[in-house]
Amino acid sequence: MASEDSRPAALAEPDAVSGIVKWFDPVKGFGFVVADTGGPDILLHVNVLRNFGQSSIADGTGIELLVQKTDRGVQATEITAIHPGDIQQNAVLSDIVGLDNDALMAAPIEPARVKWFDKAKGFGFANVFGKPDDVFVHIEILRQSGLSDLQPGEALAVRVIQGKRGHMAGEVQAWETVLNSADPQQ
Repeated sequence: MASEDSRPAALAEPDAVSGIVKWFDPVKGFGFVVADTGGPDILLHVNVLRNFGQSSIADGTGIELLVQKTDRGVQATEITAIHPGDIQQNAVLSDIVGLDNDALMAAPIEPARVKWFDKAKGFGFANVFGKPDDVFVHIEILRQSGLSDLQPGEALAVRVIQGKRGHMAGEVQAWETVLNSADPQQ
């Protein structure tokens, strides 16, 4: 009779860790996080990211995780928060240079779906629910939100501004991020 000791040990309670995304490759389905306190790299699997409502995450993005030590190393089990880095200084989009942040924040957050996005080209389009116009999405706006890529049909929350060439996303967030941070009394 096999003893219960021959099966994998029950995993202990996960530890809360803050860190930075070292790299993440959505094609490979994983990446690694470096903890603020040091130690071994933390495996971040795409399924953990999807459970948070995102299909990608930009390198250098701040992240808070629950992790567990396994026979294969430290692995993320849940994302509790994502903190996009300050990438705005690198964005040189003529449509947003000099944009008043108060004006951007006055625009409502609207639900949208990705129509298409080409990471190599650095842009794509989304559709806001109930509105006929396409919304231009630039990769620099995406990176400011801690995202690195979008998939067709992916749900988003966007703040739409009027750019020089039409409607464009001034801010992009994963839809689940907005749902998780919404006031429950709304």
